Amino acid sequence: MLSVAVIEDDLVTLDIITNALETRLGATVYPFSRSKVAREFLLRQNASTLSLVISDQIMPTYDGLSLLKVCRAAQLNIPFLLITADPNRKLVTEAKQLGVSGFLAKPLSMDKLAAKVNAVIGG
Repeated sequence: MLSVAVIEDDLVTLDIITNALETRLGATVYPFSRSKVAREFLLRQNASTLSLVISDQIMPTYDGLSLLKVCRAAQLNIPFLLITADPNRKLVTEAKQLGVSGFLAKPLSMDKLAAKVNAVIGG
């Protein structure tokens, strides 16, 4: 069973992503609009309880890169997709060093989202 944590501070985008993952991929989705709450959730997960993290990059409190660091420090070594409207060289380089699985460009296409999720989880 595919289980995905989605962290996105824009509620409309969060709802669209959640709906797409549930309807297109049959995923169990844990949606978070607040990165602090998501961070607490991620620290309690492991590879058998969570399959994938999809996080926006620009958010209050913790950005996507910070959440990726939290996952890796907690040995939560599962695929992690970063959503960004500005994939600048510094961000891409640092994310790749931390083991990001891929990037999703804003504005998001739900077809591309589904394809990327399938690609990183081997579906």
